[in-house]
Amino acid sequence: MNKKRLLIIFVKNPELGKCKTRLAATIGDVKALNFYQNMLIRTKEVVENVNADKAIYYSSFIDENDLWPNIIPFFKHLQNQNPDLGIKMKSAFEEAFEAGYESVCIIGSDCYALDEKVIEHAFKSLENKDAVLGPSNDGGYYLLGMNQLHPEFFQNKDWSTESVALDTLQDFKNLHLKFELLEELTDIDNDDDLKSIPDTIVKQLLN
Repeated sequence: MNKKRLLIIFVKNPELGKCKTRLAATIGDVKALNFYQNMLIRTKEVVENVNADKAIYYSSFIDENDLWPNIIPFFKHLQNQNPDLGIKMKSAFEEAFEAGYESVCIIGSDCYALDEKVIEHAFKSLENKDAVLGPSNDGGYYLLGMNQLHPEFFQNKDWSTESVALDTLQDFKNLHLKFELLEELTDIDNDDDLKSIPDTIVKQLLN
């Protein structure tokens, strides 16, 4: 176990009609499910060699027989079942710091452009910064990292709106934290976002 670093990965259980619903509105439920399942595969490939323990947090139930291993350095958890995303994330960070981790980052599984290098850079930043944020093009973020729990990051946010990243940066400033802002990347939430990925790869992801 790497007791210093933990990468939290929030995932949705891949069920037809229950994931990538905005994308499904234009491409259909089956292709949206295919896309999400392929994004989970890509996310696993990206994080496998990151120098950190990995905590997979499932939305609905812990799947013991999916693509994610349940052996060190991977650990499986269930997200807090409160519908508020802030409460879900805060609970995961609380569990991480209570377990003794010193630097914790969280990502989802919707950002095709996110790679191992970006995640490693985030953890490296936390060696001399208090927090790190990876903003997404929709005003949210694809990565958030910190060295101790700051509940403010998860409070008074209109989740899934364009103000989330800016409001979180304001939290950093209000708390006088040293922080790093990573490059902006695209979360794939709708048909337009697919344009950020080469067509040949999009076809593979949808099938």
